[in-house]
Amino acid sequence: MTAREVKQPLDGLSVQVRRVAAPIREQVADQLRQAIVEMRLRPGQRLIERELIEQTGVSRTTIREVLRELTAEGLVSNIPNRGTFVSSVSPQRAAELYEVRAVLEGMAARQFVEHASEEKVRQLREAFDVIAAHASGQGAAVDMLEAKKRFYDTLLTGSGNVTVQEIVEGLQARVTMLRALSLSQPGRAANSVAEMREIVEAVEARDAQRAADACARHVRQAARTALEAMATR
Repeated sequence: MTAREVKQPLDGLSVQVRRVAAPIREQVADQLRQAIVEMRLRPGQRLIERELIEQTGVSRTTIREVLRELTAEGLVSNIPNRGTFVSSVSPQRAAELYEVRAVLEGMAARQFVEHASEEKVRQLREAFDVIAAHASGQGAAVDMLEAKKRFYDTLLTGSGNVTVQEIVEGLQARVTMLRALSLSQPGRAANSVAEMREIVEAVEARDAQRAADACARHVRQAARTALEAMATR
């Protein structure tokens, strides 16, 4: 991850944190993480503690804890004598992340077919149906990224491979940021639905090889779209 400074106000973060059951630090981390993933806080943008405190209404200690957490996730970078910045993903790094995803998710799809119960298969179909409805404009109230997260959570847990789950979860924030970039490109959402339908149909047919191939193909198509978008920025 590298950081290139972008000077702009923190307009992407404007929600006061609510005093509810979830820990305050966790709420702030979720707000910042979501703003970065959705690119309301742009790559290279400087994160100033004073502004974050004003916009979230929490203490300096909480903000510093949150920034340390996001640094560990690779979403922000701390540059000595310059400050903290939203991280940028280089094209090479993005390509590496996508290839790791293709291998791991292809493996998960294969093992899902081999191990998942009929109930898990039904849940995967239901998750896909939400994605398809959203893409067709019939499910506008559902966030596409959240719907895809539900799909992949089902795929990973149904695979029964805890190691793959842990590795993918460790990449989750950066993967979601790249997924958002890919889905923002014209025509990608519709193509993504078609590719995911192939995964689901292969799973329902209990064809492990076809499911693995479809899953890896879907990731590599998303990579092509995201990398092309990065090249034009």
